[in-house]
Amino acid sequence: MPKARGLGRGLAALIPDTAPAEPPKALPVAEIRPSRFQPRRRFDDDALAELAESIRRHGVLHPVLVRPQDGGYELIAGERRLLAARQAGLAEIPVLVRDWDDRTTMEVALVENLQRSDLNPMEEAEAFQRLIAEFGWTQDEAAERVGKSRSHVANYLRLLQLEPAIRAMVEQEQLTMAHAKVLLAADPTRRLALAGRAVDQAWTVRQLTAAVEAPDSGAASRSKLPDVHLEAAERRLARALGARVSIRGTAERGRIVIRYGSLTELEALLMELQGGRGDEGAPGPFSV
Repeated sequence: MPKARGLGRGLAALIPDTAPAEPPKALPVAEIRPSRFQPRRRFDDDALAELAESIRRHGVLHPVLVRPQDGGYELIAGERRLLAARQAGLAEIPVLVRDWDDRTTMEVALVENLQRSDLNPMEEAEAFQRLIAEFGWTQDEAAERVGKSRSHVANYLRLLQLEPAIRAMVEQEQLTMAHAKVLLAADPTRRLALAGRAVDQAWTVRQLTAAVEAPDSGAASRSKLPDVHLEAAERRLARALGARVSIRGTAERGRIVIRYGSLTELEALLMELQGGRGDEGAPGPFSV
């Protein structure tokens, strides 16, 4: 039977998988400050709104972890629940209070987020780096503590070799983890230009791989729009949809890529694309 992976030595007791032995206490939301050690910098607005609605209906089902700090309380784990509780208008939130030092607090905050797999690739890479740099863990130890493979940890740490501008593209989800891995194999003198083209032209991983492997950037050149007619069609679609649109191919055959940044934007795009008529029967931008 394979060995179960968990939070590792010592940490399993800090974030129990079952209900805590002691009852949680209620604290005013206003008295809890965000964690200084939170690795996540971006939160999905739609997901946060859904959690806030759930909290309005059912309350906060799992207490957050806090510690006493400077006359108030500092969050250790549970920032999404805290933010959603504030958005839901709750005055108090259930908490478990732990009197931990900075080292333990940082360790728990990083490991808890890594185990929940809700960080973007750059946040995850930086969290692994902090565990290794500040706690002296090896890659094997970091992998064991968060229930990942050593190769997983190594692949994410390699992302830190990318240029800051490319790391920002990955963090903002303009490039995927797969795109980033391809760019790591590119000539460093071409890497930033290739990343910019991949974002601007909505390249697939295969297209980016072809461009990386082409010494004269021939693959990148072939991926550009072939004529002014397609360029004009791309601009018309972008104006009609209010979104970034890319057309790849020829006048006879190709594909259209429409980018969106949230569930709300996706739903608005779907409304535009479904028949092109509103409630009053007025023709939409795609009506003939």
